[in-house]
Amino acid sequence: MIYKTSLDKLAKGVTIGITIVFAFVIIVLCSIIKETGIVIPICIIILLLLIYFIVSAYRPINYVVSADNIIIHRPVLDVKISRDTIKSVELLDREKMYGVIRTFGVGGLFGYYGQFYNSKIGSMTWYATRQNNTVLVRTIDNKNIVLTPDEPEKFVANFVT
Repeated sequence: MIYKTSLDKLAKGVTIGITIVFAFVIIVLCSIIKETGIVIPICIIILLLLIYFIVSAYRPINYVVSADNIIIHRPVLDVKISRDTIKSVELLDREKMYGVIRTFGVGGLFGYYGQFYNSKIGSMTWYATRQNNTVLVRTIDNKNIVLTPDEPEKFVANFVT
């Protein structure tokens, strides 16, 4: 079954804002290149475009729950979590998500993904597009994976035996 993911208001705002800022900076740098011919603005433009497209390439698009796996679809390199390795799948409330810190990841541009931490859950890997509708997938090797399907209750129901 396919579970859609949609961006929350903050992620939409951050994505639109960063897109506008990057576009403005690139336009300004292009005008500097035309006037001066300096190479440094070209390097900055390339860096901004690389950041933007790499972040976009690793964003979660949707989740697929099959008989064997949870598949996190991304434009590049899908992530597969074998059902054999899943210890539990549970809905998370705001209280359990309180105090989350991004340790290495993306915090709004096309979603929230990477490494996060809080004192209640510990270290987590997020493949999320919003800060609500959170589902925690715990694996037998003590990994905590946070997903945010648009229909979290239906998602969790796939794992109730």
